[in-house]
Amino acid sequence: MSEAVTVKTRKFKRNPLLSRRQMVIDIVHPGRANVAKSELQEVIGQMHKADPKLVIVFGCRTKFGGGKSTGFCLIYDNEESCLKFEPKYRLVRNGMFEKAEKSRKAIKEAKNKGKKIRGTGRSIAKHKAKRAAQAD
Repeated sequence: MSEAVTVKTRKFKRNPLLSRRQMVIDIVHPGRANVAKSELQEVIGQMHKADPKLVIVFGCRTKFGGGKSTGFCLIYDNEESCLKFEPKYRLVRNGMFEKAEKSRKAIKEAKNKGKKIRGTGRSIAKHKAKRAAQAD
């Protein structure tokens, strides 16, 4: 953890429709295997004067040979827009959303119930089956 980490941003884009800034990040980390997302959130938060909680880092890949990585970063303007636009699985990873634990059997029953209905009512029935599985 004592090794220096350099973060450079490219393809920076301001997205006012989704109230966020998005960019590709290049991470230089010589002497280290890779860098933790939480550490990257802190560094990028300081660079862009943003709350590290609103910085979402994902898709990091280490280059062959090590020492360099690339990834994608989103910086939301406020927590409300982050909760609204960000996928639930990324919110769970970031600790902003709690994942509801369901049994494997309940998931399979909901799936099979949805398969039995055909035609236009299918999406409605699928939604009802999903709701029933969540209630269990």
